[in-house]
Amino acid sequence: MIRVVLPYHLRRLANVGNEVQVEVQGQVTQRSVLNALEVQYPMLCGTIRDHVTQQRRPFLRFFACQEDLSHESPDEPLPEAVVTGKEPLLIVGAIAGG
Repeated sequence: MIRVVLPYHLRRLANVGNEVQVEVQGQVTQRSVLNALEVQYPMLCGTIRDHVTQQRRPFLRFFACQEDLSHESPDEPLPEAVVTGKEPLLIVGAIAGG
């Protein structure tokens, strides 16, 4: 099981706690985790990535093992610690302002 930590607004939308678990078949990548997340929680479709382009939404970032994975290819394998469930994939709402 892959552990995913969601930001507050997405937790509220999906009516879940801080962390959810999804099962991913095959290679564990950002794309496969997000696909599994959207299947398990359909109300999240379009909130994390664009419906058409599948690109990450501008004010969301992805982190794992203290690394920013936001600009990595969505098909790049996630770190082994995420695959084994030792570490979660963090989806973090970015903060903007001046």
